Amino acid sequence: MKVLVVDDSSVMRKEIRHALSEHHEVIEARDGVEGLEVLHAHPDTALVLLDVNMPRMNGLQMLEILKERGNTIPVLVLTTEGHPAHIRQARDAGAKAWLVKPVDHDNLRRLVREFDARAHGG
Repeated sequence: MKVLVVDDSSVMRKEIRHALSEHHEVIEARDGVEGLEVLHAHPDTALVLLDVNMPRMNGLQMLEILKERGNTIPVLVLTTEGHPAHIRQARDAGAKAWLVKPVDHDNLRRLVREFDARAHGG
C-alpha cells in the first residue's frame, strides 16, 4: 500500500517513513500544495497522513480541496493541534482519524494496517 506523508517537518516525515516502510511504500510532501501535486502524480496512493500546520497550504485547506474534488482516499490527520473545532473541521472535510503528535508508532502502524485491510476487503 502506498502512503503519502504530508508534513513540513523533515524529522516527522523521516519518523513516519521509518515506522511504516517495512510494510508500505511511503512517499512524501512538505505542504498541502506539494501534497496535491504528489497525489496527482501517484493516483495509486491508498492513504494520506496529513499535518495541519504547514506553510503555503495547511492540512485543513488541503482536506477541503480534496473534498471538493471528490477524494475517496482515506486521510489521517497527524498534528500537534487537539482543538475540538479543528478536529470537527477536519472530520467534516473527510478526515478518518486524528492523531496528536508525538505519534505512537505502534498505534500508527495499527491504524495504517486497519485502513489497508479495509481497502482490501478485510
